Amino acid sequence: MTESTAPDPAAEPTEEEVFEQKAVRLGKRERLIAERTDAAGGAYPVSLPITDTIPDLRARYGDLEAGAETGVTTAVAGRVVFSRNTGKLCFASLQSGDGSRIQAMVSLAGVGEESLARWKELVDLGDHVFVSGEVISSRRGELSIMVADWQIASKAILPLPNMYGELSEESRVRSRFLDLIVRDRARETVVARSTVNASLRETFRAHGFTEVETPMLQVQHGGASARPFVTHANAFDADLYLRIAPELFLKRAVVGGIDRVFEINRNFRNEGADSTHSPEFAMLEAYQAYSDYNGIADLTQELIQNAAVAVAGSTTVTWADGTEYDLGGEWDRLSMYASLSEAAGREITPETPLGELRALAAAEGVEEPPHVIHGKLVEELWEHFVKSQLTRPTFVMDFPLDTSPLVREHRSIAGVVEKWDLYVRGFELATGYSELVDPVIQRERFVEQAKLAARGDHEAMRIDEEFLRALEHGMPPTGGMGMGIDRLLMAITGLGIRETILFPLVK
Repeated sequence: MTESTAPDPAAEPTEEEVFEQKAVRLGKRERLIAERTDAAGGAYPVSLPITDTIPDLRARYGDLEAGAETGVTTAVAGRVVFSRNTGKLCFASLQSGDGSRIQAMVSLAGVGEESLARWKELVDLGDHVFVSGEVISSRRGELSIMVADWQIASKAILPLPNMYGELSEESRVRSRFLDLIVRDRARETVVARSTVNASLRETFRAHGFTEVETPMLQVQHGGASARPFVTHANAFDADLYLRIAPELFLKRAVVGGIDRVFEINRNFRNEGADSTHSPEFAMLEAYQAYSDYNGIADLTQELIQNAAVAVAGSTTVTWADGTEYDLGGEWDRLSMYASLSEAAGREITPETPLGELRALAAAEGVEEPPHVIHGKLVEELWEHFVKSQLTRPTFVMDFPLDTSPLVREHRSIAGVVEKWDLYVRGFELATGYSELVDPVIQRERFVEQAKLAARGDHEAMRIDEEFLRALEHGMPPTGGMGMGIDRLLMAITGLGIRETILFPLVK
């Protein structure tokens, strides 16, 4: 409870009203400048004698009985998100960056007639205000500061949006700074993301991994099948690519003896944007020498479960819509070809002719991918028949060889590679390999990819001679994985990708 009831939700101000409010607030700023007497000049103080934070005060004095006085003097600052002015007593809710609030009570007896009048004339919603005074609990039990001194730390020239209404999704992503001010969930998501990253690093550290950073500007794109962004470096007079994956550089690190290596950083793919895709996104990739796709699957499960516990306190997470989702236990592992055969009611193997796959796709209304090959169509058919049936977290194992140019062939099943995709919440969250370490076979795979590129496949890889030269110096058997950080937040929070990215790219 505050000292007054919250106003009813009102419509957002019109452009004309905003213009008028801005003009009034600019006038108040000019008055602040005129009143400054120190050498610094300007409208706002450079520093303030703050002694406490609002969260700290709430932690120490949040249980005060109504009407209690502490005799403790404090000095804090916060953004004004609620204000009510009366004759001899003004109330304001001050909000800190984490959303914690405390009430400021500015009274005639506490600050004097002139200071009270200045408060009423100068302070607006959205302003950052410094107050000092005694910590008390109001008659209604609201933790408060009985103000003895105050000053405006920074003036909001534009008004805040309605604090009691809902910003549209478009407004939230375009003006995230406002979203963070008015919506608890937005701030909680930022904290959750930071917590997830810290948890990932802690788990890696416990397993002896080293974190590195690899180039984002590359002379040749590789490490994934995706269309790159192209830029030009004036210093070198050469075209460069924003990286689509750090894989080929991280593998160089493994060749160099960093047996357990990971990176959390940005990737860029010049492709579509939807509820699970963003052209710019955060990616985790990790490689462990003398492991394989089974060992890296175990590690991935541990990484995700530890992150869930760090954020939610349990491997059972609650999504934004209230749904509970269980990330605990051992996750299912199923074969891509076997699960597709069962769902389609007919046997499909790596030897199934492309013509039969195309006929099945046509019968099911499955659109053929561009530059269709056996593996691409198998994966499209699997998504059509099987993907929607997955409810629990599931590792989908053993992919077609021709769509996985960086992956080792299966040790016992011809025509497939030791690759898995992890599906959580109906989308692909991570992928893992037994890495291809034979440079001779890798060159052959690159040549096949180059042929696809020559036929117009913009996602196909090019021959990377520097990477091949590194492999020729000997890379140990290795398991590797990649996981989108934004998608991991989606799995834990139930939010869409534009909500999990702090400042997503929008048109």
